[in-house]
Amino acid sequence: MSTASAIGMVSETLRNLLLGKMDLPQDGDVTVLAPDESSNKKCRINLFLYKVQENPALKNMDWQVKPGSPSQLVPPPLSLNLFYLVTAYNQNDQETGNSPAHKILGEAMRVFYEYPIVPQDYFPEGFEESREQIKIMLNTLDLEELSKIWATFSIPFRLSALYEVSVVQLDMLSEREREMARRVEKIGYPEVRAPYDPPVLKSIEPINGPAGSDITIHGKNLAGWKAYVTIMGRKVMDAADLFADSFQLTLPADLLPGFYEIRVDISHLCRRTFFFEVTTVTT
Repeated sequence: MSTASAIGMVSETLRNLLLGKMDLPQDGDVTVLAPDESSNKKCRINLFLYKVQENPALKNMDWQVKPGSPSQLVPPPLSLNLFYLVTAYNQNDQETGNSPAHKILGEAMRVFYEYPIVPQDYFPEGFEESREQIKIMLNTLDLEELSKIWATFSIPFRLSALYEVSVVQLDMLSEREREMARRVEKIGYPEVRAPYDPPVLKSIEPINGPAGSDITIHGKNLAGWKAYVTIMGRKVMDAADLFADSFQLTLPADLLPGFYEIRVDISHLCRRTFFFEVTTVTT
């Protein structure tokens, strides 16, 4: 909904719904008048808009993106609830009195109950593209409020029903619009992957031999990293550059026979302990 004429269009919508769905006498009609305004129709349902109230739930909405223009922000619309007095008029019956009016009031209430959300088929021209639904709800009859309404007119009280219609939204003028901040033109998902293939230590060979032996340490993705090797806490290689997936080192010649822990560290990214058996002492 966009213009202030939307309030009048809602009244016209309700009238169209009643005319389309009520079982009215041939001379019956639906009017939109104040209770003290006369009509040449003796059998009719009258809709009187007696109160307009801002919708409290939608009062503090944020600015919104303008439909069809993603670069424009518009202030939230004015959201209103409309309150109608629905009154039936008909000629009295000599025997049953006001019952003819009661019948058409009941017929109007049946239609509003059957169609709590007004179908768009009954929207007047220019109202079809409204973005909100028009909901009709019967209000609890408040005799005090009803008495105050009728007290303002110079006519006797007539049996009526009170209805609340929501929500009617009135857009602000285009002067209140503002440009959105510049945004990125392309949106995608960054490729997430490890920046390198981590080094892996696999094995040593041989696993036994005399002190002073040359051993080879095998791994994967070792090239480009540095090797740190200790034997029982004794450094035998310190930050040596690696150029392949295997490298050699020489065991100290003064090792006594027995089992030794060889701890290998590749650039502090991969660590592993191997065991080597010194079988004989080098002479």
